[in-house]
Amino acid sequence: MRRVVMALAAPIGALLLTLIISSIALWAFGSNPFSAYSDMLGHASKLETQVDIWNRATPLYLSAVAAALGFRMNLFNIGVEGQYLIAALVAAQVGGLIDLPQALHIVVIFFVAMAVGALWAGLAGMLNVTRGVNVVISTIMLNYIAVSGFMAWWVQAWQADLRDGESLSATNLGTKPIPKSGVLPDITGFVEFFTGDIRENNPVSGMLVIAILVGVLYHVLLNRTTFGFDLRSSGINPFAARAGGVQPKRMIVIAMMLSGGIAGLVGLVEVFEIEKFRPNQIQGLGFAGIGVALLGRNHPVGMAGAALLFAFLDISSGILQSTQTASREIVTIMQGIVLLAAVVAYEIVRRVREREEARATAEALAEGVAA
Repeated sequence: MRRVVMALAAPIGALLLTLIISSIALWAFGSNPFSAYSDMLGHASKLETQVDIWNRATPLYLSAVAAALGFRMNLFNIGVEGQYLIAALVAAQVGGLIDLPQALHIVVIFFVAMAVGALWAGLAGMLNVTRGVNVVISTIMLNYIAVSGFMAWWVQAWQADLRDGESLSATNLGTKPIPKSGVLPDITGFVEFFTGDIRENNPVSGMLVIAILVGVLYHVLLNRTTFGFDLRSSGINPFAARAGGVQPKRMIVIAMMLSGGIAGLVGLVEVFEIEKFRPNQIQGLGFAGIGVALLGRNHPVGMAGAALLFAFLDISSGILQSTQTASREIVTIMQGIVLLAAVVAYEIVRRVREREEARATAEALAEGVAA
């Protein structure tokens, strides 16, 4: 019972602390906290809103798993942002230029996205093991190259050729549309079997299934395989791992490539939705994924809950602005409060647990001496 209480104390404490601080923030900005929470929960109770939350949580979860793979190796891969954007761009371009049977076409797009993401992240790993460049620095630089360099060059160099002389506008800007054979089907029909009718213009992304599979594979790889043990041990203590026959430098490159490979899947959620890549592709998912991974403690189930929470807050920003209960920017503040509250709550619980363990050890030693 004590173990269960200690396990629940941190998340419950973080939730209560979040509600208190968020209420103070809402009140300070002239909003009624009770009205804001009521509008958010009322909006989230609708089936179509829940579908939006699932679709929004999917790329956040994939981004979190990508970041968590680096964290478990003690690597701070802050380059998920650039990795998923450049992977989505190349995968969408390749997917729009080929015509294959459906299954093969989709597999090719997935392979290209993961390969590009892995190679882009692998550059940071190679710089670290060969030149000692800090992963944080190299991934930040690679983010800039991917977003401000590669994507800008692509827009200038390839758009005219892809449009065959057609004048560019906001509606046709982007890669050549992917044929229907290369678009991952949605799972709306399957979900409707359990939930009832869902609006036709609000499909459930098929990438939700991919995200679940990624979460399962992440857990199995890290906790049920020798490779996962080697990866975690290299992150905890590379010197001890080397003594045990593990090559830490090799593990750094592999961990970064695995992280980048998963990051490559993040942008496919939108690519399959709009059937192409466009320069104004949703950005910020890489940095949000880092927050989701930290909040979920790098655990696949914890990150799923954190992704749903962040998605709920993102979707709620629209209803708050629509009802004029609060400004939509308050949602960003609340996401920051959630992270801060989680850090504080988990640290308090950790210190209490260590204090109790020290007390129990002292009592056991005292009984041993008395005996």
